Amino acid sequence: MPANKKKIRIKSPKNKNTIFGLPAKSYTDIDFWEKECDTVLSNGWLFVGFVHEFNKVGDAQPIFIAGKPILLIKNENSEITAFHNVCSHRCLKLVNEKKNIGKLIRCPYHSWSYDLQGNLKAAPHIGGTNNHKPKGFNFKEHGLKQIRIHIWHDWIFINLNGKAKKFKEYAKPLFSKFKDLDFNKLKYTATLDFGKINTNWKFLIENFIEPYHVQFVHKTTTNQPLRDHYTIVDGVCYGSGVDVKEEDSKNSKALSVSSKYLSLFPNFIIGTYYPNQVGVYLNVPINPNTSSQKRIIYTIGDKEMPKEEIDITKKIWWNVHKEDHEICERLQEGRSSPASNEGGLLSPYWEDGVKAFQKLIIQETKS
Repeated sequence: MPANKKKIRIKSPKNKNTIFGLPAKSYTDIDFWEKECDTVLSNGWLFVGFVHEFNKVGDAQPIFIAGKPILLIKNENSEITAFHNVCSHRCLKLVNEKKNIGKLIRCPYHSWSYDLQGNLKAAPHIGGTNNHKPKGFNFKEHGLKQIRIHIWHDWIFINLNGKAKKFKEYAKPLFSKFKDLDFNKLKYTATLDFGKINTNWKFLIENFIEPYHVQFVHKTTTNQPLRDHYTIVDGVCYGSGVDVKEEDSKNSKALSVSSKYLSLFPNFIIGTYYPNQVGVYLNVPINPNTSSQKRIIYTIGDKEMPKEEIDITKKIWWNVHKEDHEICERLQEGRSSPASNEGGLLSPYWEDGVKAFQKLIIQETKS
């Protein structure tokens, strides 16, 4: 960071019951965004996709996350691998849309081609007309740049700079919250794709993990009183839970089931909903003011969810998310006011997860 750039800090409280949040610049400033991309979104395990979307060998999915073009692809070994989505020749973005590319990744600029393992297989005329393999040019040295990847059930994580702990160690706090669930019985049920949202990615996380807003923002779509909620903070895992007295296991008009809402730093979100529903959110940081979000609904266990119940569940969650998105977009708009420069306040009781998340943001951006 240049010497004339001020580091972003959380304001120090005058008393223990006054907790300030992140200052406005951490949601709007391009310099902070670039620093965040190179630290927060690169140091740990970034959630980027779903295994069930890759059905055939050659299925490829380009994503743009943390300011970087990434390529996910299913190879001949039925493994999903991740590469930087740029040609080794002139660094053109190789794949521009989700599709099946067959057996080769071919650059449209000069037809350099790579196999599904990322090995360079062809560099036409590189040494002159019809000289495709000039002396001294080592194909093995110019393949695609691979990215560290980990698959946890249906969920794809990457570590952009290779510095993260092993995933099993990193995610231990999250694993410990689901000892009662057998994720091996997870079944895909439905997708809700919300597209782009005019908000910083951090607001989507912060809004999800605190229960304080539920009875105000979701008063017509949920029936989970604030008094029944509790918060969860455990290292890189934080969120909340609720235990309701009467479970609505049929997912009727308003959500009324015991639930856990958890996040794994930085951008993985998972919710469990009694008795058999799991929801996982892909929150993609695009730029300081824009994110995208997709939610996958799963069932878990032996119970099948009939079509009528799936349709009701999709409608409930669509409405809940739209309520959240309006709030997050207004949070973003509020950060353009000088009144938000010092960050606003956090509830010391209900927003301790938000505080933990924001402290991790500050710690990582200082690294």
